[in-house]
Amino acid sequence: MAKRERVVRMSVEQPLWRALTGYRVLTMVYAVLLFAFGRERYERPWVAVAYLAVMCVWTLATLPKVANAASCTKRFLGVDLTIALVGILLTPLADAHAQTIDGPTLPSIWTAGSVLAFAIKGGWRWAGVASSLVAVANIVERGHPSRDTFHNVLLVWVASIAIGYVVEVARASERTLARALEIEAATRERERLARDIHDSVLQVLAMVQRRGTALGGEAAELGRMAGEQEVALRTLVAGGLTRPSLVSEDESEGAVVRVVEVDDPDDDTPVDLRVLLAPRAGARVTLSEPGAPVLLPPPAARELAAAVGAALDNVRVHAGEDAQAWILVEDWPDEVIVTVRDDGPGIPEGRLAQAEGEGRMGVALSIRGRLRELGGTAELVSVPGQGTEVELKVPRGKAGRGR
Repeated sequence: MAKRERVVRMSVEQPLWRALTGYRVLTMVYAVLLFAFGRERYERPWVAVAYLAVMCVWTLATLPKVANAASCTKRFLGVDLTIALVGILLTPLADAHAQTIDGPTLPSIWTAGSVLAFAIKGGWRWAGVASSLVAVANIVERGHPSRDTFHNVLLVWVASIAIGYVVEVARASERTLARALEIEAATRERERLARDIHDSVLQVLAMVQRRGTALGGEAAELGRMAGEQEVALRTLVAGGLTRPSLVSEDESEGAVVRVVEVDDPDDDTPVDLRVLLAPRAGARVTLSEPGAPVLLPPPAARELAAAVGAALDNVRVHAGEDAQAWILVEDWPDEVIVTVRDDGPGIPEGRLAQAEGEGRMGVALSIRGRLRELGGTAELVSVPGQGTEVELKVPRGKAGRGR
């Protein structure tokens, strides 16, 4: 089935990636300047030069990797953090006095850029893992860590986890806002369609119904059909026949919300029973339903709606085309009850048993059989001359057993 897809893109996360890109470049320059102005204290300056050269080439070559969430892959994050940890552990090799004084490591504050990338990409949990590894590397590098070392380690750990948590909250807010905007747009579009349909199609159907009823004969039948179509169309405009499916993704542009209007039979998302029963309403069928959605698993909702359809078929066949029918939907915490009542002549006593004996199993299979598979019940009460009432009950605890 063809599907219509509308995409809303928005991001408050993207500025963080741009800030991280600038941070990595600035801290790369800072680390190089620290070495340039303090190179006289390095016993093995060639170690520092080799490492800083690799760090600079890596930083500049991977700037596109920190441009957005999609480009920042797990493999990149792993290599980036490894380079930072190696730089910390190489510091005593380049500077023999690094363990006796609280001097900067070779990557200096460039290391925080790797941890921040973890925080922005994966949230506070990823940030906690990355900052913990950096903390261990710093403690190993110092040998005998001082209070300043623990202070710096704790600062990076707390800051990265806080930023990761803020990123997760921002993503959740983006998804909520995107859903709200999409629902608002869909509501405006439905209202516009409703106005257009009301000004054209519904008025024509109403006029055909009035004229046909006035003329009588075959025109009256045409008017009756036009009236039924008017009611069905009003129901469609008011509530719609399908519920939009909202699918959220976190892509390079931030939160991406896709609205896919397609009926997927394998979807386990609860279905609003009112939506399935809405097409049953018409000029001679009145539907009374709760104001809130009546949610059931898709198989149970379909089987219950089919049982209601079978009951209405019996009304048309046995009570006549002019019979009125009423559908009442009740949503209780432990069960869903649907009652179908008509004003027909009723069913004579013993008629159902006789029909089953003759092989006509409409009520036995189409109604009671469906409810039995759902773990529910179907009760039929009929008084000759006073119509028929069918009460369908589906317990919520067993509502997922439908086909």
